[in-house]
Amino acid sequence: MSAERPPARRTFLTAGLTGAGAAAAGIAAGYAYRDSQPGPATSAGLTSMVTGTLPAVPFHGKYQAGILPAPRQQTAVISFNSTAQSRADLTALFRTITARARFLTAGGTPPQAGIGGPPPDSGVLGPTVVPDGLTVTVGVGSTLFDDRYGLAGQLPARLYPMRPFPNDDLDPAQCGGDLILQLSAGNSDTVLHALRDIAKHTRGAMAPIWRIDGFTSPPRPAGTVPRNMLGFMDGISNPDTGAAAQMDSLVWIQPGTKGEPAWTAHGSYFVVRLIRMLIEFWDRVDIGEQEAMIGRRRDSGCPLDATSIYATPDYAQDPTGDIIPLTAHMRVANPRTPQTAASRILRRAYNYDRGIDAVGNLDVGLVFTCFQQDLKRQFEAVQTRLIDEPLVDYISPFGGGYFLALPGVADASDYYARALLTA
Repeated sequence: MSAERPPARRTFLTAGLTGAGAAAAGIAAGYAYRDSQPGPATSAGLTSMVTGTLPAVPFHGKYQAGILPAPRQQTAVISFNSTAQSRADLTALFRTITARARFLTAGGTPPQAGIGGPPPDSGVLGPTVVPDGLTVTVGVGSTLFDDRYGLAGQLPARLYPMRPFPNDDLDPAQCGGDLILQLSAGNSDTVLHALRDIAKHTRGAMAPIWRIDGFTSPPRPAGTVPRNMLGFMDGISNPDTGAAAQMDSLVWIQPGTKGEPAWTAHGSYFVVRLIRMLIEFWDRVDIGEQEAMIGRRRDSGCPLDATSIYATPDYAQDPTGDIIPLTAHMRVANPRTPQTAASRILRRAYNYDRGIDAVGNLDVGLVFTCFQQDLKRQFEAVQTRLIDEPLVDYISPFGGGYFLALPGVADASDYYARALLTA
């Protein structure tokens, strides 16, 4: 008996994308979420392992829901190249991603499997898909705007491939991509379930090229700010996401922005930067030298000239860097001058742990992401100031890319990239 031939790539495309509009209105759009309360825990340990407790994050809105919230406990960033054969297929791909994200972020009970058919869900989260605070952030890279889909005239004005900076060691295999997905939730199984689901439904239309998983550590010893793999609190100084005026001036692309295609309004430029931390060397450095390189106390997170973690460092009273060195990371990244105020970014960071490398060193570091209106004015201006800072001896950026995080999905009839694909 001859072996069954595997389906052709085109078959996967058809199976995954045909009828995406119907799917968005039906099965794939979501099922009624059944809130299932866990039974009594038999031990304190079991209580701490109860998962899926974060509430659903509303999916529809002017902006994508995963950009402003503080980092979830778990995340995955996955870059893809589009293998869709036409603009119609690309539209179907975005409709399918939208339909799956709409369901996964709301949660629900998958339909019963047909007789002899594969199950509609992997079952990783049990019989009912819990939302667990899942957000799905979707972006596009500059390479999507080549001649494949007739989109060249819609290239965002400030989008281009990520360029290397001095001190970088970029691996081309872990850079760029036509599409980027960031999946964030309260637990790693929720993130993996969402990735598995989206990959299943889009097989044949996009192919993953690199992926990295990240996590945020609990604030220690207390507070709200997690620590990175260097042992320092990470993400203390950020624009106020509750201040709409700040978000409008720093994060969101505004309607009518000069040079920008109209479809980009309410999107945001999305930077992913993968940074390995050379902790074997870092751990041999005197704590005072570590603090001088960062500009903050390691134990408390306070600036070296203050006793409160959120205190504004007074650089004017320390013009020669006697307290906070002029080369300290926090001082170089954000000099807090009127001239550099417009270069602030909305910074989001996650730790990563990829085991050990070929010589037995720990492969750990930072999945750095940030959102802004203008790559050159903001991220690249900050990164340029950081060239040759003392910290570069202990970190090695190796991957990532520049993307445009798409505008939000307005309602049940809308889908990711609709304005782009119908322009």
